[in-house]
Amino acid sequence: MANFLLNPLSLQPVLLSVCLLAQLQAVAFAQSAPVAPSAPAPATASLSLDSTVPQGYRLGSGDQIQITVFGYEEYTDTQTVLPDGTISLPLLGSVITAGLTPDQLSQTLKLKLDPLLVDPMVTVSLLGLRSVKVNVAGAVQRPGPIEFSSERQPDSDTDTAPVIASALIKAGGVTRDADIRRVTLKRALPNGEVTESTINLWESISNGSVTRDFVLQDGDSLFVPQLAAGNQLDQRLLSRSRFAPETVRVRVVGEVKQPGEVQVPPASSVSSAVAIAGGPTTDAKLSQVVYVRMNDTGQMERQVVDLRNLTDSYQIQEGDVVIVPKQGIASVLDFAARLVAPLGLLFGFPGL
Repeated sequence: MANFLLNPLSLQPVLLSVCLLAQLQAVAFAQSAPVAPSAPAPATASLSLDSTVPQGYRLGSGDQIQITVFGYEEYTDTQTVLPDGTISLPLLGSVITAGLTPDQLSQTLKLKLDPLLVDPMVTVSLLGLRSVKVNVAGAVQRPGPIEFSSERQPDSDTDTAPVIASALIKAGGVTRDADIRRVTLKRALPNGEVTESTINLWESISNGSVTRDFVLQDGDSLFVPQLAAGNQLDQRLLSRSRFAPETVRVRVVGEVKQPGEVQVPPASSVSSAVAIAGGPTTDAKLSQVVYVRMNDTGQMERQVVDLRNLTDSYQIQEGDVVIVPKQGIASVLDFAARLVAPLGLLFGFPGL
C-alpha cells in the first residue's frame, strides 16, 4: 500500500473552509434562536438619529459614523468622514462617502466586501453631525448666514440635527410682520438641481397640530416673507411661540428709576416694561402713562394707559417708546412729544 505524505500547507484551504462553515452555522443558529429583550436583533441599516435625521440625509466631511460588519470585528469601527469625503477600511482603502445616505453607504460597503468576506452584514449608524451652514433671509431680526455646530442632546448619546425652528431662533426670531405660513426652503441636490419647499409654521401655533420641522443641510437657504397688506396673524400667539425673538427693544423714559432702552420678552405688557426699567419713581403720574408706536402704515400712534394698578392688557412691540410723566404736568401728550422727539431717529420715528 502506498504511503501518502500530507503537506501542511495543503491543509490550510481545507481548515479555512471548515472554520468559515462553523462560523456561518453559528451565525445561522444565533439568528434562528429566540432573542432576549435586552439584546434585540440588529437592523440592516439602523440610524442612531432616526428621530431627528431624515432618511435622505447625505453624509459629508465631519460626520461621525459607526460601521458594523457582523462577525468581523476588524471592520467594526467609528470613523469621521475626512475633508476629501472618504473613510478608510482594512483591505478596501479609501471609500468615497460624501453624498451618500447611511443606507447607501452600507450597501456600498457590502458590495465591496462581498469578494473578501462570506455574506457580510453591514450597518452604518450616524453618531455625530457635521457643522451646517445655512442662510436665513427675510422677516427675521438678524438675517444672514448661520452656522450650526454639532450639539449633543442632554439625555442622549447622539447629536441634535439643525431644524428650521432652530435656524429662526439663531436669526433672532421672526419679526412681527413675518408671514410664517409661507416659509421657503431651497436646497441644492447632488445632481445640481435646486428644490424649493414651502412650509406652513403657523399651523403648529394656531391649532396646536404637529408640523414637520425639516432638518437642514449644509448650503440650505431659508426665506421668511412679510405679511401682505391687510393680512394679520395673532401677535400674542406668535410672540409666545418658539419662532419669536427672546426679547424686543423698548425705550422707557420719564419718571422711572432706570430710564433708557430695555430688553423685554415679546409678550410683555407696558407695565412689565416699566417694571424692567426699575419701576416708577415717587413722582410718577401713573394714571397717564403714554406709549408711542409706529403702525404698519408708517403712522405714529399714541396711547394713554392707566398704570395705577401696575397692570394692563397692552402688548409691547419692538421699537415702542413708553413715557412715564411727572405729576403736575398739564398736557401729557405735549410732554410726551417733547420728550420723545430726540429718540425719533433711533426708533425710526421721523417727525416726532
